[in-house]
Amino acid sequence: MRIPNPSVEGGMRKRAQEALHNITTSFDLAKQFYSNTDHAPIFEVILPLTTSAEEAHRVYQYYQSFVARSYGDGQPIGIPLGEWLGESEPKRINVISLFEDRASLLHIDELVGDYLSQLESMGQMPSHLRVFLARSDPALNYGLLSATLLNKIALQRLGSLEQTSGITLYPIIGVGGVPFRGNFRPGFVDSVLEEYPSVQTFSIQSSLKFDNMPEVARTEIQKIKNHLRATASQIDEERAIELMDRYTTLYQQQVERLAPLVNSVAPLIPRRRDRRLHIGLYGYSRSVGEPNGNKAIQLPRAIGFCASLYSLGIPPELLGLGALGRNDLSFLETVYPHFINDIVAAGHYLNEDNFRNLLDDETLKSVLPYLSDIDREHKGLTSLIADRVETRVDDVRTKSLIGWAAETRRFLG
Repeated sequence: MRIPNPSVEGGMRKRAQEALHNITTSFDLAKQFYSNTDHAPIFEVILPLTTSAEEAHRVYQYYQSFVARSYGDGQPIGIPLGEWLGESEPKRINVISLFEDRASLLHIDELVGDYLSQLESMGQMPSHLRVFLARSDPALNYGLLSATLLNKIALQRLGSLEQTSGITLYPIIGVGGVPFRGNFRPGFVDSVLEEYPSVQTFSIQSSLKFDNMPEVARTEIQKIKNHLRATASQIDEERAIELMDRYTTLYQQQVERLAPLVNSVAPLIPRRRDRRLHIGLYGYSRSVGEPNGNKAIQLPRAIGFCASLYSLGIPPELLGLGALGRNDLSFLETVYPHFINDIVAAGHYLNEDNFRNLLDDETLKSVLPYLSDIDREHKGLTSLIADRVETRVDDVRTKSLIGWAAETRRFLG
């Protein structure tokens, strides 16, 4: 399960404590239900927003020292706690660090290496370790291209750490169905597996299971099960970082211009995800900006951000493309071979008029080479939505149109 990060989410830090103590309760319930099984139903936790090895190590140590400790002293209640409450199992848990920002992804080998060193100093070096890479939030903060390149650099560095440490590392990647968030949906699963060959585990969004026919979903899931993990794809990190810097700067400038409109549309987006024990930044806005000390702007979470822009006919994948030159595209052919496919897939849902009016002619010109077969029904719906959002006429009807547009493209955000 995902627990709040006490170092970041001060208002929810006690929830992390509560969740860790519930692990032993789950063990006791499972033991009763399954007739004395010794298998722990919960044996690992995900720590979001990890930025240091110490954050993960604190969770590991807290559980071992304060949750699963053995109580032999009977004071002050006159009876050993272990005899009264029962022993706490499991004695150890695995901590899966979730890395979500640029700095952490670019230094993931150092952070994971430091964590392994701390476990080694305790004489508890694991045989393997799972590491979680975010995909949606880096896209929100830095754009589609930067998010993909950041993940590829991180995976390459994890591969190097695996070789030097001798510890098997099993990467997890948090992909979504929208191209902006990973393009992990029927028709594109093969390409995602090719883009991230060293990933062991891919997150499955509910849309893959519930927005497609059962046999389609089963076929795509079977592809993942049959996938054999390979070595990470190679990438020129220096070249990739230079490209990310240029691209992200333009992407964030364009997002800043669109932010007021995104924030006005976001409340009209149907709720499709409810996280009761969050985890991450529940209830927070996402901050984008400050690349050069500029004031950050506030945005909804990634799903709401994507859904808002798509509802206006402005796929977020098309932002920042003006920063790319011919040499950049040649470079991307080797390090991100499905880049053009992802952009073209998003471009089907462009509304040229809205794009031009809300950005400018020059920005529209930068995306035209990637366009093919624009969905006219979707364009008509997004024109209506943009007009209604501007005039704030009948939000109930506008919500209905937003849902209709989402059904047309077969995803919300």
